[in-house]
Amino acid sequence: MSSTTSTPGPHTSSSRNLTFIEHLARWITWPRFISALAFTFFLTGILFPFYWMISSSFKTYAEIGGRQPVYIPGSLNLDAYRELFDPSNPSFQNFGQSIMNSVKIAVPTSIIAVILSTLGAYAVARLRFRGKEFLLNSILMIYLFPGVLLIIPLFAMLSQIGTRLGFEVQDNLPILIITYLAQTLPVALYMLANYFRTIPEEIEQAGLIDGCSRMEVIWRITLPLAIPALVSVSIYTFMIAWNEFLYAFIFLNDHNLFTMPIKINTIFNDPSPRPHVVMAASTIMTLPIVVMFLALEKFLSEGLTAGGVKG
Repeated sequence: MSSTTSTPGPHTSSSRNLTFIEHLARWITWPRFISALAFTFFLTGILFPFYWMISSSFKTYAEIGGRQPVYIPGSLNLDAYRELFDPSNPSFQNFGQSIMNSVKIAVPTSIIAVILSTLGAYAVARLRFRGKEFLLNSILMIYLFPGVLLIIPLFAMLSQIGTRLGFEVQDNLPILIITYLAQTLPVALYMLANYFRTIPEEIEQAGLIDGCSRMEVIWRITLPLAIPALVSVSIYTFMIAWNEFLYAFIFLNDHNLFTMPIKINTIFNDPSPRPHVVMAASTIMTLPIVVMFLALEKFLSEGLTAGGVKG
C-alpha cells in the first residue's frame, strides 16, 4: 500500500506561527490604513484639547506658563478650584454663583422654547392655513442672521417696553431669557415641524375617532412619539443658553449676575493672568454638557416612529 502524505493547508501550523506584526501585515490594506489614520487624527483632534483643558486645570502657574509644554501635571494641584469656590482664598471668584446664574437662565430657556416650539411646530405640520410655508421659512430666516445684528434692535425694543411698563432691561435675568428665546425658538420650531411631519397622521386620526380632543392627541400620542426630537431640541436650546456670551455681556453689568462665560472672560482679562484658573472654570462649564449628551444619547438615536403604522 502506498502511503499518502497530506500537505498542510494554508490555515494550519504555518499560520499559527505568525507573529502579531505578520498578522497585522496580512490584515491591513491601503483603504483600511487610510481609514485608521483619518480616524486617529479625528479622535486626537477631539480628545486632546479636552484632555489639555482638564490637565491644565491641575497644573501650577509655573507648569502652564513655562516654555516647555507639560502634558502631565506633576501633582494634583487644586489651587485653581480653590480660587473658584473657596471663600477663604484671597482671589476668591465666587464661581458657584455664576453656575447658578447660568442654570437659572439655561433651564427656563430650554423649557419655554420646547413648549412654544412644540405648539407652533404642530400647527405648522398638521393644520392647514394660508401662508404656512412662508411663515415657517420666514422664522428660519431670522435664525440665519448673526446675533450681533439683532442685539441692537432687540435691546432698543426691550428698553422701550421696559420704560413703558416700569422695569429695567439691564441686570434682569428674565429679560435675558427672552433674548435667548429669540435665538432658540426659530430653529427649534423648524426642527420639530420637520419631525412631526414624519409621524403618520393615521395614528392621530385613530385617536380623534376614539373621542380624543386635539390637545389629548398631542399629549397622549404625538409627544410620546416625538421624544427623540424633544430631547434634541432641549439639549440644543440648553446648550445655546449655557454657552451664550454676547447677549449676556451686553445685558449684565452686575458681577453677582454674571453667567459662566462672562465670569471666565473676566478672569481671563484680569491684570494678573491665571490660565490654570481659566482652564478649571472652562472644565466645570463643559462637563455638564458632556454628561447630558452621554446620558441622553439613547433618546437621540432612537426612532420611535418606526413601525408605528402597519402597512
